[in-house]
Amino acid sequence: MDEPPYYYLLTTYISYLILIVFGHVRDFFGKRFREEHYRHLQAMDGYAPLNSDFDNFYVRRLKMRINDCFSRPVTGVPGRYITLVDRKSDDHNLHFQLTGTTTETLNMSSYNYLGFAQSEGPCADAVEEAVKKYGMTTASPRGDAGTSDLHVEVEDLIAKFVGKPAAMVFSMGFGTNATAFPALVGKGCLIISDELNHASIRFGARLSGAMIEMFKHNDVKDLERLLREVISQGQPRTHRPWKKILVVLEGLYSMEGSMCNLPSIVALKRKYKFNLFVDEAHSVGALGPKGRGVCDYFGVDTSEVDILMGTLTKSFGANGGYIAGDKAIIEKLRTTNAGTIFGESPTPPVLAQISSALRCITGEISPGQGEERLQRLAFNSRYLRLGLKRLGFIVYGHDDSPIIPLLLYNPAKMPAFSHEMLKRKISVVVVGYPATPLVSSRARFCVSAAHTKDDLDRLLSACDEIGSVLQLKFSSGVAGGAEPLPEGVTLEMEKEWKRQEKLDGQGQMMVQPPRWRLNEVLKRGVQDVKMPLR
Repeated sequence: MDEPPYYYLLTTYISYLILIVFGHVRDFFGKRFREEHYRHLQAMDGYAPLNSDFDNFYVRRLKMRINDCFSRPVTGVPGRYITLVDRKSDDHNLHFQLTGTTTETLNMSSYNYLGFAQSEGPCADAVEEAVKKYGMTTASPRGDAGTSDLHVEVEDLIAKFVGKPAAMVFSMGFGTNATAFPALVGKGCLIISDELNHASIRFGARLSGAMIEMFKHNDVKDLERLLREVISQGQPRTHRPWKKILVVLEGLYSMEGSMCNLPSIVALKRKYKFNLFVDEAHSVGALGPKGRGVCDYFGVDTSEVDILMGTLTKSFGANGGYIAGDKAIIEKLRTTNAGTIFGESPTPPVLAQISSALRCITGEISPGQGEERLQRLAFNSRYLRLGLKRLGFIVYGHDDSPIIPLLLYNPAKMPAFSHEMLKRKISVVVVGYPATPLVSSRARFCVSAAHTKDDLDRLLSACDEIGSVLQLKFSSGVAGGAEPLPEGVTLEMEKEWKRQEKLDGQGQMMVQPPRWRLNEVLKRGVQDVKMPLR
């Protein structure tokens, strides 16, 4: 993983320090001379404030400065393009007023991986027919009168698609994890979680009452060290054996763009006999030659993974989530999962969208279209990632990941980057603390099969201009962006070839910072993405 020069990290810390100091100074004087603005943070008539001063400080004094970059209202379909509803603020982002106009922008912010967020086509037609036949809602939880033939059909399709005996669907992706863990584990059990797992996993794990341990992100050695320790020591105080050990990880991490090292995790599973839960919220539909997720990508048999979870919001253009596993596990979840017992049932239009999208991917509907979407997504992901690396940006994640984080670091560069992109009619997501580490603010591009090469060229051109102005091109080259290897030189031969070609005075291999010209990036990108990215 590449890192910027130390002075970038130093100036980032100093920037946050200045913001915090100025925030406290403003609060000090504001509480004395503008008391009406702080009443909601103070006790009144014997009632404690719901918002504490300390917890509210970050939102009030840091996020509010760049609040116009977040939660921009949109209208229409979030496809290749997305239409923003224009707004303005006269009180420093405290309140917004709509201007009555809209702006059509290139959509690099939605999780529309396979481009199924459409208002026309076979999926939209299926949804329309479902509304005519079933109406808008079942008006009941699944356990009462909320299970229709559509639910049974969709659950069967999902189980077959991901390669599991059974599956069940939920009406909310976050709620899938939040309610699944309390039904799977409890007191006397242990959850071992990747440190960068999604908030829904953390929330569900806490609700379960099980003990929770974390291992370093994607670090198999650290996971094995932790497994040896917890298995040998057992439960705290009593040292009894754990009832269950559940290792939880994600197939594709939404902030990092990195994939889990599934083959190595499966090897550990065989050795230490723990249960494995894989969250495929971002990987199902987006990874693998058949779009069936991280198991498909690595060629791992799905029987090696005890529970596969996924969301239906992203690759399938719908909403909700699913759990897939053995029939015994799914039947237990149906009877003990609070999301099924008390939660609303997925609606017929949503189920029709899921069903038609799955049939498109597998070729039952519009043969060839699903395969084409998967290939376009794979090309777009590799093409954009390679282009950004060659321009000199620090980019995180796996080569085939459709999530591409571009590191900004300094907090002031988040609004600057977002505003400059918006001027060029491109919508992007900027992310900072606490969703990322303090010094790792970033812009996150979400690639879609709906994007064309011209769209990505337009984005690369905008990044090239903005990156030069904001001084974002500080890649050292250790994480990629180099020229392809000469013909006849394989990846295994690369180190020896480098030694022969170019050494520094101490006999060490030189790494050249990539600073390609935009025209060269665009000219060579198509042919170079077909080879291993360097």
